[in-house]
Amino acid sequence: MRETTTAGPVRRGVLPTRAGIRRAAGRVDAGTPPDRDRAVDALRALAILGVVMGHWLVTALVADGGTLRAESPLGPMPWLAPVSWAFQTLAVFFMVGGHVATKGHASARARGVTYGAWLRARLARLFVPVAAMTGLWAVVAVCLLLGGASFTTVHTVVKLALSPLWFLLVFAALTAATPVLARLNPLWPLAVVLHVDLVRFGLGGPSWLGWVNVAAGWLVPYTLGAAWTRGELERRRAGWILCGAGAGATAVLVAWAGYPASMVGVPGAAVSNLNPPTLAAVTFGLAQCGAALLLRDRLRRAVRGPVVWAAVALANLSAMTVFLWHQTALMATTATGLLAGRLPGLHTVPDDLGWVAARLLWLPVFAAVLAVCWTAFHGFESGGRRPRAEPADSRVVRIGRPPHSQELRKAGRV
Repeated sequence: MRETTTAGPVRRGVLPTRAGIRRAAGRVDAGTPPDRDRAVDALRALAILGVVMGHWLVTALVADGGTLRAESPLGPMPWLAPVSWAFQTLAVFFMVGGHVATKGHASARARGVTYGAWLRARLARLFVPVAAMTGLWAVVAVCLLLGGASFTTVHTVVKLALSPLWFLLVFAALTAATPVLARLNPLWPLAVVLHVDLVRFGLGGPSWLGWVNVAAGWLVPYTLGAAWTRGELERRRAGWILCGAGAGATAVLVAWAGYPASMVGVPGAAVSNLNPPTLAAVTFGLAQCGAALLLRDRLRRAVRGPVVWAAVALANLSAMTVFLWHQTALMATTATGLLAGRLPGLHTVPDDLGWVAARLLWLPVFAAVLAVCWTAFHGFESGGRRPRAEPADSRVVRIGRPPHSQELRKAGRV
């Protein structure tokens, strides 16, 4: 027997996909604390998306005989550098992280939560999924070596898979130092980056000195996030100053100071703007953070709709899973594709526009494989009870409402 609704005849107890998704999105929207700044979540989702897309576009695993080696299209095609400007969004992620951490720590202190309990709650969601990923890749590396894969291939894939961990270690260290950094002016770490680059590039200092910038460089956007919490970046003028000054300084450094135009590392290049961060990478990050601040009002309006907000909320609750496994998705696709031979845009040298066009066609495949990884490993990120040290107003959706990721999955069943 069939029922008739405004959407047309459907079987009893079964909703059309679109209507089901809208209903699930409505529940997510209703379960979101009314005072939550949704622009913060939107910025974090955009930052993660930028990192993932950037890696998928500029990381190439070239099949060379029986080995795989890493290449980048930015080497033979340096005019593609603007791609790195659009997708190197780590500064925005650190700014949002600094804002959320300083706000959360202040809230925890007001409720009498100890620093240790607050920190454990903050770091638990980072390191549980990391343990799952490193454990799996340890097994994969051993199996590859026992199966006869060359050391070069194993080193290449393991290095790419574990490369996101450097970011998490820095982020965890800054999170642990949040009480000290809450009132630090961003100009202080910026001055450190400036002097480190002056010594190593201008005065011929040792190259290892640049690793000081791993902490100092990411301290700049992190402490910008703290300034946001203090209310110092609410006026649009702050966003314009950061965006204009950062973009101008970056242009000067690239045009006249010899810094690379690419904001990510390029294999074989003498200098990398990202590994370790240079002054150009930091000033570029300031420009990005300024642009992000200017977008806040538009983002708040954009995510008012339940469906859009549900997508943003899902991206935030899946941020660690997506970040940790997106490189694995790329490599799994590459390894599987080898069964069909050397495929354009996947195993070939990234040296012309043909490779770029072919790589764009592979992006949906990477996304599909990442979705499989998400299904398998998201439980490590969201499983278990959320620690009590985390205040209710910091949750994307209130406890007691149906988890929106499950709701959206149910809504997709026809």
